[in-house]
Amino acid sequence: MSDIVSTLINDNLVALQPYESARRLFAGGQDWLNANESPYANEYSVDSSRFNRYPSCQPAEVVNAYAQYAGVSNNELIVTRGADEGIELLIRTFCTPGQDNILICPPTYGMYAISAQTCNVGVKHAPLNADFSLDVASICATGEVNLVFICAPNNPTGTTVDADDLDRIVRHFSDTALVVVDEAYIEFDKQNSWADKLADYPNLVILRTLSKAFALAGLRCGFTLANAPVIAALMKVIAPYPLAEPVAQIAAQALNAEGKAKIELQVDFINRQKQWLKNTIAALPGFDITGDTRANFVLFRYAQSPALMAYLVEHGMLIRDQSKQLNLQHCLRVTVGNEAQNQRLIALIKAFVQTTGASA
Repeated sequence: MSDIVSTLINDNLVALQPYESARRLFAGGQDWLNANESPYANEYSVDSSRFNRYPSCQPAEVVNAYAQYAGVSNNELIVTRGADEGIELLIRTFCTPGQDNILICPPTYGMYAISAQTCNVGVKHAPLNADFSLDVASICATGEVNLVFICAPNNPTGTTVDADDLDRIVRHFSDTALVVVDEAYIEFDKQNSWADKLADYPNLVILRTLSKAFALAGLRCGFTLANAPVIAALMKVIAPYPLAEPVAQIAAQALNAEGKAKIELQVDFINRQKQWLKNTIAALPGFDITGDTRANFVLFRYAQSPALMAYLVEHGMLIRDQSKQLNLQHCLRVTVGNEAQNQRLIALIKAFVQTTGASA
């Protein structure tokens, strides 16, 4: 680090480790089954006649379409650059740097903690139980926090959240904190959405995205759903032009009737392929399915996970090593790909086991 950087960098960033994505860790790959992306790449069109103008801060066609899709009012929604910007906006809006804290429930999505740390906001932990359910008592016993982040379905465990547990938590923090339920994978677990409960819980916030089921990870389009006063506060700190014009146009097309019908069919295919992957991996000697499969990935534990991961990378198959996460030693997470990718993954795993004799 240069002298000028060492002198000027924020103290809270010196020890910060950035989010580790395969795009940063690996130069290339033939099959990317590491980031929970959709295997589909749908076609869209854009009108370039408006590219010379700054875009709308909150494009009406996107706000209206997603509000209808999620079953909320227009003033209960804000469009962001991916759900990640929603996380950062919540922290910047409702936490004072150097004073306030958020609460996370590891193992969970890494950006909650990283976003807090970049803003010099403290991070408290209430680890999940051994079965990856919420430790409600520990969460409620945590000292003062302004935001509670709960991923449901949870990444990387694929587990859902018990409705009674979440009710207890939201009510416990009714006067002290916002409870943020990250529903990035909710299209794969639709019956457990909390988007229709905003009227019952003034401190409830929902995060959504088009990155997963809608197959638009490259678009960076997310949504924060909350009661109107929360949305109004977020609007104070959001950038003036958060959503690029091409992004708004494509998002609106994805959310029309034809787009939503297509996504339902694709989610159905992914769920069927997910079940096949789960069953096939579970049948392999020494492999244990870990957590649940309520999202678009399968998490499994294998004693020789480092060697298997290296073998897959060598053969251009990239999945995600979750071994650094709490209670996920020797765990690997694989995104459900297309049929050919899924079959190639299994073939490579079987070849590794056969070649090395590493069944346990």
